[in-house]
Amino acid sequence: MKILWLKTELLHPVDKGGKIRTYHLLKQLKADHHITYLTLDDGTAPSDAADSATEYCHDLIRIPHATREKFSAAFYAELALNMTSSLPYAIRKYKSEAMKKAIEDVTAKDRFDVVVCDFLAPAVNLPRRLQTPVVLFQHNVEAAIWQRHYEVQKNAAKKRYLYWQWRKMWRFERAACRQVDCVIAVSEADSKTMEQEYGLSKVYDVPTGVDVDFFKPTGTVTARPNSLVFTGSMDWLPNEDAINYFTQQILPLIRQSVPDVSLTVVGRNPSHKLQELGRQDSSITVTGRVDDVRPYMERSAAYIVPLRIGGGTRLKIYEAMAMEQAVVSTSVGAEGLPVESGREILIADTPAAFAESVVQLLTNPGIAQEFGTRAAGIVREQFGWHRAAQRFAHVCETTIGR
Repeated sequence: MKILWLKTELLHPVDKGGKIRTYHLLKQLKADHHITYLTLDDGTAPSDAADSATEYCHDLIRIPHATREKFSAAFYAELALNMTSSLPYAIRKYKSEAMKKAIEDVTAKDRFDVVVCDFLAPAVNLPRRLQTPVVLFQHNVEAAIWQRHYEVQKNAAKKRYLYWQWRKMWRFERAACRQVDCVIAVSEADSKTMEQEYGLSKVYDVPTGVDVDFFKPTGTVTARPNSLVFTGSMDWLPNEDAINYFTQQILPLIRQSVPDVSLTVVGRNPSHKLQELGRQDSSITVTGRVDDVRPYMERSAAYIVPLRIGGGTRLKIYEAMAMEQAVVSTSVGAEGLPVESGREILIADTPAAFAESVVQLLTNPGIAQEFGTRAAGIVREQFGWHRAAQRFAHVCETTIGR
């Protein structure tokens, strides 16, 4: 197939869940199909990001596009102005007439078999009368994320703003899903949600994968007793909320049984608030971006996923499982993954239950090791990226009638 892949960013550095999923799928697809990668480019990617694109595509088309820096004065001004827009802010900021025209031009000049819209945001730039079949690759049910933001928010003004962002996202997501030829979700749970919420008939699920050759323990590192780790992009609001929830409501409960428990938070762009927490509490380490998350996992006695907000599937759980980590997660954190609480991981949805599960693992290293061994075996057997890419290509081929 000749595939035109639409995105809002270059993939390097490959340092967050959506980029990781796309990068590994495209690397696999590139071996058998021709990939043209058309993306917005805000100029913030490293200087070698364009050269590195040869790892996942044959042709690269970049469309210059400026977005406001988060938490700047201009960013907050845009948030306020968005009240008058029919589009949610997370979509409106990627609207680009230049990208729309580039899609029209390249599809008129070259015959592509399929256009893949990667994430919901690029769909705002899809031409209305595009002749090429379009597949919308949904890493999340985006409206569900905003609904959960709304549900956990306590501040009345923010809660009202989040309500309108949720409803705008629901309307846009529903329209975009119904506009394309088919939708690919990353879990059966997400595909069923979109089928029911948006009335879709052609929605499929492609399982999340993990690089099992990369994520494996060295066997040379001994985990520190009573140490916990969380990994994830800390500029993604669900991850920041997860750590705030954990440190405020769960960690104090753990300390009642394990006073010397420690937490390492690994991920890019932590907020000033989180960095300050790390400075004030010597048991909490906030690393910021690191080149390799594996040593931080391997040095920890257990891996936590205290997410209350989110959608899609969490690559971080598969990575932790492949590293033979014992995992404690909320139901939202493990959503869409074929794992069973009490077998591969522990799932707990209240602060008390989450704390109890963590204490169980920290005070019983043998049990933690059993969880890690079982989890790694399942991931290595069933969830390599090659299988996910085969499934993705099959759905695309079915959509174009092959």
